[in-house]
Amino acid sequence: MMATTDIIDTLAGIKPGSALDVIRARRLQARENAQASYLSLFEPIDASDFSLVERAAVAAFVTGLHGESPVAAFYREKLAANAEAAALVEAIEVEIERGKTSGPYGAYPAGPLSIENKAGLIFRVSAERKATLGPRLVAALEHAHLLVFRPRDAASADMKALLDAGWSTTGIVTLSQLIAFLSFQLRVVSGLRTLAAVNA
Repeated sequence: MMATTDIIDTLAGIKPGSALDVIRARRLQARENAQASYLSLFEPIDASDFSLVERAAVAAFVTGLHGESPVAAFYREKLAANAEAAALVEAIEVEIERGKTSGPYGAYPAGPLSIENKAGLIFRVSAERKATLGPRLVAALEHAHLLVFRPRDAASADMKALLDAGWSTTGIVTLSQLIAFLSFQLRVVSGLRTLAAVNA
């Protein structure tokens, strides 16, 4: 079923006719594009390369890594609402706690930017939860953590790890788009909620 309400408005607590609703209406195309992105990623016509359960699991993981928020709660509930995902919820929660860190960090190629190199956690799903998550989600969560915290370290070997786990090239592109969208959504919602608090 297609969402009829704007997801960012919902997560930011924006009510029709409010000051923030008026502000968002001034950027109607941006508002519509963000909603269209959400629908294409989470209510796609074809989910054969990246199942709805996998999308919800990755979303719960990525948003959970950023800390507790209405966005993290929304995706956690989205995952929990799926009958196929009961065993995944606890595993994702544990891996979120294991994966929490701060960033970005990583290493640049040798050159003037190398002064910005910073070491940090290289996340790997725990052996205890690999069977529950399965190889596709294990690879997806490790890749998501890489893109969130160590984007400068991303390399062809990381794509190969996804392919080896059973991801198609289309699925990998969609996975990367979903992770990027979530980072955008988290920041927009946080900014809007801050504005709302200031203007309360």
